[in-house]
Amino acid sequence: MRPFAESLPLRLAELDLAPPGPGELLVRIEAAGLCHSDLSVVNGDRNRPVPMALGHEACATVVETGPGARLAVGDRVVLAFLPACGHCRHCVSGTPWLCVEAAGANGRGELIGGGRRLSEAGHPVHHHLGVSAFAGHAVIDQRSAIRIDADIPPHIAALFGCAVLTGVGAVFNSAAVRPGESVAVWGLGGVGLAALIGAIAAGAEPVIAIDPVAEKRALALELGARVAVHPDEAEAAIAADSPGGCDVAIESVGSGRVLAEAYRLTARGGRVVTVGLPNPADPFTIPAVSLVAEAKTIIGSYMGSAIPARDIPRYIALWRAGRLPVERLLSGTRPLAEINIALDDLAAGKAIRQILLPA
Repeated sequence: MRPFAESLPLRLAELDLAPPGPGELLVRIEAAGLCHSDLSVVNGDRNRPVPMALGHEACATVVETGPGARLAVGDRVVLAFLPACGHCRHCVSGTPWLCVEAAGANGRGELIGGGRRLSEAGHPVHHHLGVSAFAGHAVIDQRSAIRIDADIPPHIAALFGCAVLTGVGAVFNSAAVRPGESVAVWGLGGVGLAALIGAIAAGAEPVIAIDPVAEKRALALELGARVAVHPDEAEAAIAADSPGGCDVAIESVGSGRVLAEAYRLTARGGRVVTVGLPNPADPFTIPAVSLVAEAKTIIGSYMGSAIPARDIPRYIALWRAGRLPVERLLSGTRPLAEINIALDDLAAGKAIRQILLPA
């Protein structure tokens, strides 16, 4: 219940951490990003088993390896929240972001290899999306770790694990935006702004940003959006800058109502990509005939339809080249002890991406 600074839904506790098993890693968390997916667990929009150690976007360093691990002590890694088993029908067909085993493990609060490595006074504590990064250390499956160069600052590297992977991936992978196509982005949080800078890197023109928070709209303009408007002005802005509707709509709010509006304002033959996570009871309603008569495509994009081992290095290379200003997504850093205050700022729309630093 808000304010979280008073209700204190998350507490700091000293947990027992089992050593890494086969193919697993003990990592020291260097920086962890606070995401709406974490908030969705706290506010009940996403039903997860409790008690749970939250946090799924992070940069870490390997400090111990289990038998058969392919990474080495000292490796700097970005943690990805959806590992892939490598043998289910989705993995072998080239869509590992739909991995059945990973989705099942994440839903149960377990590692993909099975079971939990966290406990408190003998009672098991669940993992959040195989990572549980709001901590000093974590045991993860090696399939949740992508090795990166050690010179990338941890507070920047962490952003590639979710915000950038999801938002930029929605543009490059899910929508396959082409140069000169118009793109409208609803919701300018970490994922939405990552989608915006991804659209600009892909050569989209114009890029239209939509959010109720004036400060976020101002940042979108600085990042290269042609216009940035309040949701009440979205229809007029799209009509003026992309007559007939936008070629690609990206909805990162997590709202069935907003998704329906994005669909309505997309051009005939356009693509609507949704990356937001609404409450499971939130409906999405459109005129069914329009799918045929207007030949629009609705694309659900989970984790940016990404292959982390391929996409994280690619996006880091774009960042190094100055084409993905990922650092502009960072609202600031906080000590982990201020997690509940950070939740309040996120829920109030005061922050884009806050990085939590272990003590």
